[in-house]
Amino acid sequence: MTERPLTWKPNPRQTRVDLPDGATDCHCHVFGPAEKFPFAPESKLAPADAPKEELFALHDRMGIDRCVIVQSGTHGFDNRAMLDAMAARPGSYLGVALAPPDIPDADLAEFAEAGVRAIRYNYMAHLAPGASDDDLRALAPRLDAHGMHLQIHMESAMIEEMAPVLSEMPIPVVIDHIGRVDASKGREHAHFQALLRLIDRPHVWCKVSGTERASRTEPPYADAVPLTREVAERIPDKIVWGTDWPHPNYRTDPPDDGDLFDLIPEIAPTRELRQAMLVDNPTRLYRFGEGA
Repeated sequence: MTERPLTWKPNPRQTRVDLPDGATDCHCHVFGPAEKFPFAPESKLAPADAPKEELFALHDRMGIDRCVIVQSGTHGFDNRAMLDAMAARPGSYLGVALAPPDIPDADLAEFAEAGVRAIRYNYMAHLAPGASDDDLRALAPRLDAHGMHLQIHMESAMIEEMAPVLSEMPIPVVIDHIGRVDASKGREHAHFQALLRLIDRPHVWCKVSGTERASRTEPPYADAVPLTREVAERIPDKIVWGTDWPHPNYRTDPPDDGDLFDLIPEIAPTRELRQAMLVDNPTRLYRFGEGA
């Protein structure tokens, strides 16, 4: 049997950043335990367990008070591991689910009651295909009825193609990981410019996460930080941040989460911007405090 790779560092360096009260990790995952929550048969990734206890330990160590757990393609449409982790810290840990676009309204209602705030679709070569444009158009009002928004994870080459349908959505749309752009191509590259045009739409948000994915250099990811900061400063009231723990896709070795936390003041240089990114914007987007 092939050994399942550990995608996260068990002993991350303590961050030097003093986080504000209510600081929120708006993008992370849980894997397994596989014996209790099996991975999806179609998943191309079979990582070592990254259970809720390890996620909680990371957050407690670094000063994270609230969290949004995003369902991973590793578990597919079986959202039980995510829901189990949310239930362990009710109200302060919310979720983003994976679901087919024809999900019954009763299931959406159950998700909403549990604290799920969005449905995510992937448009990545290594993941199952997302919903069609017509699927998104049909689903959007149904999500709206349950107080949910749409989260999109896509190859940077698809930003221009998907911009028309995402621009017409009647609900908030959150773009993952600064559009998965390649920072080595620079800010003038067509993919980054397409991202900037898309996030200028009043209902389109962006996760200023995945700086280490955009980078083609080692920490402190000097090529990608300016692009992430540009997004943050361009739409300060529509950004949220996340660790992407346990880092399901990395180039060589898993990043040290201490390094990722230390990027926060590089991405958001002012106290006001950090407060918006880590506290105020997540409160507004995910409606923390409204119960789960």
